Amino acid sequence: MKKMTVCVLNDSFPPTIDGVANATLNYARCIQKSHGRAIVATPWYPGVKDNYPFKVIRYASAAITKRLGYRGGIPFDPRMQYFLAHQDVDIIHTHCPFMSTIVARILRYNTGAPIVFTYHTKFDVDIEKRVALNPVRNVSLKLLLNNINACDEVWVVSKGAGENLKSLGYQGKYIVMENGVDFEKRRTDERILEDMREAYHIAPEETVFLFVGRMMWYKGVKISIDGLSIAKKKGCRFKLFFVGDGADRPEIEAYCKKAGIGEDCVFTGAIQDREKLRSYFSLADLFLFPSTYDTNGIVVREAAACNCPAVLVRGSCAAEGVTDGRNGILIEENGASMAEAVEEACRDRERLREIGKHAADEIYLSWDEAVARAVKRYEVVIERYTREKRSRVLENEMREMKAEYEKRKNHYIRQYYRFGRQLIEGKGAKFALKMLSAGRDKPSNGKEGPDGR
Repeated sequence: MKKMTVCVLNDSFPPTIDGVANATLNYARCIQKSHGRAIVATPWYPGVKDNYPFKVIRYASAAITKRLGYRGGIPFDPRMQYFLAHQDVDIIHTHCPFMSTIVARILRYNTGAPIVFTYHTKFDVDIEKRVALNPVRNVSLKLLLNNINACDEVWVVSKGAGENLKSLGYQGKYIVMENGVDFEKRRTDERILEDMREAYHIAPEETVFLFVGRMMWYKGVKISIDGLSIAKKKGCRFKLFFVGDGADRPEIEAYCKKAGIGEDCVFTGAIQDREKLRSYFSLADLFLFPSTYDTNGIVVREAAACNCPAVLVRGSCAAEGVTDGRNGILIEENGASMAEAVEEACRDRERLREIGKHAADEIYLSWDEAVARAVKRYEVVIERYTREKRSRVLENEMREMKAEYEKRKNHYIRQYYRFGRQLIEGKGAKFALKMLSAGRDKPSNGKEGPDGR
């Protein structure tokens, strides 16, 4: 397989923590490790230091939201564009349909490399929540669709993500290319887990539940809190860990207290150390992820890597590939259904362990495997794009040849009639006129003309 240079683009990248930033990081890491050379282009953040085995170029940006902490990139940064244009890029992979895809389109113009776009997020939900005015929302959606339509191939991370993309008005083709996880399939050492149980005062009879992600209401955390509140009133004993941070965290903490489970909850904040995060997945008996917002749910596979089963909303994108009671637990999108699931979990933790083993065997997908699949598809995209580009060049050449022929044809016709007029006006006019009208160069008897010509 040919080694290639891949430019990976996204509007967020570590130290920003979100699923797409994590996907961008792992695409670059796996490409650099096994498939060639990765170059990441992403907006600049204050104080950031990039220490990766691949090149990261930060381009000019501006703060766009204090609530979520994101910055918007300025895609026309000349320093960044000049650098990327001189890197012999084979293919461009953009993970965001806004500024990153504008960067990608400029880079394609400069290099002739094709663009692959991956649709990760329900952008209609994002735009509705973050853009107040309908006219601005419409412009944002138009920009999104124009950028996606300009790409040479479109990927989605799940079937549900594809359906969401179509609901925005996209009418083109796409293929499903799933994300992986950067966890190996293994649990944290039991001695470390014992230390954690002691530190958090977890009694043997207590079931451990876990949520990992941005602390935002749209992640479905209210369903988990409501369900556990009901279960507690029925005698269930548990600890609920919230790992992550976000703008809604104060409200979520307050709601836990209001629901009567505040003393049973632990808010750890964001954890960037991957092995430390693994220890929380390994500590948990059940991962609670009733989100209908997420298009893929990488955290569900991270939990599976640690033999931790997940509770998911039936029909959600995160629940694709999950069979209820075998490799996961499916519920309806409400607190009462969650309560039934956690009550059953508290009664039978041995069953949870069996479900967790099946999750590890059946829904786990490593980033190495996921990116290897993507790289194979890169080769198809490059070959097709090159063929189509050659076809376009050939079409242009044929068009130019036809135009040249038409130009020369008219020239020769004019010359023909000019020559004819000269013959008519000169010596042997009657003979020339006869020849022109008959369309022959010689008389039928093969003899020369009257002047011996």
